Amino acid sequence: MTLRTLLTLVTSLAVVGALVSGCGDDGPPSITYVVDARIDTYNANTVDGNAGGALMATTRLLPGFSYLGAQGQVTPDRDIGTVTPVAGPALTLRYDFAPEATFSDGHAMACDDLLLAWAAMSGRMPGGFAPATTAGYRDIERVDCTPGTRTATVTFARGRAYSDWLALFRAGTMLPAHIVAQQAGVPNVVDPIRTGDRAALTKIARAWNAGFALAPGSIDTARFPSSGPYRIDSYSATDGLVLVANDKWWGDAPPVGRIVIRPTSAQQRVPDGAYDIADVTAGISTTEIAPAEGPKQPFPQPNRALAVESIVLSQRGALGDVRARQALASCVPRDQLARQFGRGAQTWNLRVLAPADNLAGQLNASFGREYLRADVPRAKAQVAELRAGGAGPLRVRIGYLAPTPRWQQMVGAITESCRAAGIEVVDAGSSDITPGALGRDVDALIVADGASFAAAGAANPSRDAYQLYGGDPLNLGGYRNPEVSAAIDELVVSDLASDRLRLVRTIENAAWAGLPSIPLFAAPRDRQWGSRVANVMPGLGRNGTGWNMDRWVAHEQ
Repeated sequence: MTLRTLLTLVTSLAVVGALVSGCGDDGPPSITYVVDARIDTYNANTVDGNAGGALMATTRLLPGFSYLGAQGQVTPDRDIGTVTPVAGPALTLRYDFAPEATFSDGHAMACDDLLLAWAAMSGRMPGGFAPATTAGYRDIERVDCTPGTRTATVTFARGRAYSDWLALFRAGTMLPAHIVAQQAGVPNVVDPIRTGDRAALTKIARAWNAGFALAPGSIDTARFPSSGPYRIDSYSATDGLVLVANDKWWGDAPPVGRIVIRPTSAQQRVPDGAYDIADVTAGISTTEIAPAEGPKQPFPQPNRALAVESIVLSQRGALGDVRARQALASCVPRDQLARQFGRGAQTWNLRVLAPADNLAGQLNASFGREYLRADVPRAKAQVAELRAGGAGPLRVRIGYLAPTPRWQQMVGAITESCRAAGIEVVDAGSSDITPGALGRDVDALIVADGASFAAAGAANPSRDAYQLYGGDPLNLGGYRNPEVSAAIDELVVSDLASDRLRLVRTIENAAWAGLPSIPLFAAPRDRQWGSRVANVMPGLGRNGTGWNMDRWVAHEQ
């Protein structure tokens, strides 16, 4: 197999409309960036926004006090401001916005934006906020903020010094609070959050949850002000999401004034040679295409991956009985799937640690040995035990974001293996599938890091550990184990390697017994670009290769 990017091919775009990456007389210099993100929301922090990979598009539209760098490492962003630890009995941080920090509509960034992010993602507020996870924000006891000011003080609960605190209030998290207040019909978001005004908070939550929906067509760009070097100019099915330089940006101006982001949706086709940069899940198409100008770039090795592809299992319905989950896991040919679809990756047995983690290598072989390869006789016996207890035939619907031929082929391999054990596996891939389908329309989902159809992961695994935390929204299957939740509580405030090893062992032992998911292998992604562009550095985290798009350069051909 060559290293050319594989992209979804469904319906044709006119070639003239697709060749926006050229530098000619017809328009300003631009770069076309293809992603597997859905780009249906400006809010990457909801369950669907997180699953759809919205951060791949918004990472330089809504910067924060930090961002994920090329290796998924947390990097301070001093263009937005500074974070200073303050002495005290509990972890306390002072956030100071840069004096120049301003949204593209001229509204100053303020502590209101930070306070709203905490309120929406802490799980502490009434009103119905629906975040993707409460990781880190749940440990903050209070945020001191005076409406409209540029300073906030964040105080954590005693004993809850979240180890990845620098990643909080990062790129993508601080939506414009003044827009939310306008949509909610309140003077500001600070007073209702401070007083616990349930009626006002319900309106604020509704605006935060659903008020930033994006769809191709005529969009009101005033609803989507940017605090970064680019802002949204337009969004259409033919031209994709068009970003232009933000003239209110106070940092270094981007060398390229126009970025076109094309989602590989079921409604679009990206012809050969019609893009400059791509970051998509491997095997997203059966047809190989190339960027506008070669050569293509090698994709990172599996041992550097920050995300794990897995099958998340619903804890209700057909797989509500742990014996049903065990039967399914027994007939899933994990070793075969890794060989055929893992792009050279080994079978991965951990949920909390990805291959790039320094501790992962010494732990991976210790788990999952019972389910390393398909054991059809054992699966048959487990199904027989279920039937003897009065259960009906075991029928498992496996969902994934379609069309993705690699995932379709994986489900086909699982179907064939499990059929011999008396388990009917149904291909339930869909172009409009969401995490909410799990336990309702499907019994299992193929995702990365427990929750994403697109780019996923970070160098610090704290956030993604919440995929196993009882009651957290990142826990899509509804798995609940008090021992695991307690271990995660301790893991995310631990820095010592010896403590982390002990806690990961506790988590994985319990998870392999209860089977909230079946880990498969390092999530393979194709990250490619041609010679017409420079300063491109593949991003291994959930923000993707666009993490530094404001530094990209387009060369004339």
